Amino acid sequence: MAPRARALLLVPALTTALLAGCTSGSAVRPVGDRVTPVEATALAELLHRDFQQGGAGFVATAPYGPGATLTLTGDIDFRHFVGRAQAVTSFSNGHPDDTRTVFFTASDLWVGDVPGLSAALTKAGFPKRAYLRRPLSAPDAVPGTPLLDVLARMVVGLSSTTGDDRAYFLDGRTTWQGQRSIDSRLASMYRLREGQTVAVATAGNLLLQYGSPMPDSSFTVTVTLSDHGIRTVELPGDDVTVAAADQPVIAAAVGV
Repeated sequence: MAPRARALLLVPALTTALLAGCTSGSAVRPVGDRVTPVEATALAELLHRDFQQGGAGFVATAPYGPGATLTLTGDIDFRHFVGRAQAVTSFSNGHPDDTRTVFFTASDLWVGDVPGLSAALTKAGFPKRAYLRRPLSAPDAVPGTPLLDVLARMVVGLSSTTGDDRAYFLDGRTTWQGQRSIDSRLASMYRLREGQTVAVATAGNLLLQYGSPMPDSSFTVTVTLSDHGIRTVELPGDDVTVAAADQPVIAAAVGV
């Protein structure tokens, strides 16, 4: 499946010259107003603009339970659909943070800093490796899909090799949501017809934030982008990686 098609599974089309302020002449624009044809054209190019920029820093957050939040902080190469991040699960009850190093593409995930991995490999008579690699779970984010996979797919999906059809945004269900500051940058806010939200810089027309409510859940995943520009991410080599499919018992034992 082409990268653009994969992107639309979780990130239903987004992009560019977002502009319109909160006023039109002397009238204040109401929140919930339909997007204009100009804005629809801009939104249709949003993911393609990420591709053109080449990459960005990102923070993806998912407050998935009472006092528990998964946060990915790293870099994404939008042209090659490759990312790396530190994945931290934090808790408000005093439980220590759980930290992993992860790399991901649109199809695979590498997980490092896994407690017990080296010991388990040694006990089984295999060479030590720093990373376990496995395929990402199915892209539809159904209940039970690992949250780490959902976040990885969502970040990779914020890029497209081409623009989208602006007609998607002109059916009356994509609406203006005002303006706000994202990391000290003024952004125009839009709600897409499936409930996702996008924040687009009024200066530069770049995607600053994407939010998506999770199906059958009460929380929203938020991806914030910064410092758009070329990124190079080198995936872990075979000499430091073990495939989870080759060691399913060990992978299950260490929770990958």
